Amino acid sequence: MSKKTTGRHRPPRRTLHSERFPGEGDQYRAARDELLRAEIDLRRRIEAVSALRRKLPLGGAVPQDYEFEEPTGPVKLSELFAPGKGTLVTYNFMYSPQMEHACPACTSLLDSLDGAAPHITQRVNLAIVAKSPIGRIREFAQERRWRHLRLVSSANNSFNGDYHGETAEGAQMPMLNVFQKRGRQIRHIYATELRLLPGDKGQGTRHVDAIWPLWNVFDLTPDGRGAKWSPKLSYEA
Repeated sequence: MSKKTTGRHRPPRRTLHSERFPGEGDQYRAARDELLRAEIDLRRRIEAVSALRRKLPLGGAVPQDYEFEEPTGPVKLSELFAPGKGTLVTYNFMYSPQMEHACPACTSLLDSLDGAAPHITQRVNLAIVAKSPIGRIREFAQERRWRHLRLVSSANNSFNGDYHGETAEGAQMPMLNVFQKRGRQIRHIYATELRLLPGDKGQGTRHVDAIWPLWNVFDLTPDGRGAKWSPKLSYEA
């Protein structure tokens, strides 16, 4: 006759991997494995969505070769494409002449993107577009100690409005756009259109969160993003 299996002699629970952290219990490991399965599923969903994004057909041809201003002088949209790099990523930075201060949220994102820019530009072109005059943009960049971002002013063109970085009333809006140059023609490829739709309750649109390390770090913590916290231009020591 076989002996009954008691709680003391239960076979060990099957877990997803054999590594353990100091002091963890079975309850923690069971919950962590459940979360790990969800993380695996999320990783696969992110890749599936990225694959759909890569399969997008070409969008519309840009209506004009927009002329921007940078510290060295005028520069056209076509000139933002370096030789051998056919893709351009632009981000509309909310900073118009009417705004007393730059957008704190955009600034937080760009603080991080400045450090990543040397890596990003190994493969694609990157430009940050703002409506203020280039001198004002440059002064702010120096205050933030940005060293790597290519900053251009759209003060004298309609790029912001045409590509949803500005409302009809002139309010500045954040928007990331991707363009591709094929021969002499530049086509629009992608925009973070989640911004144009309402977000789920308590979440906002989260349209550029994938490139914003701040929120991704908070998402890994017990308190999450915090219901009321938002980035600021400066913090008390």
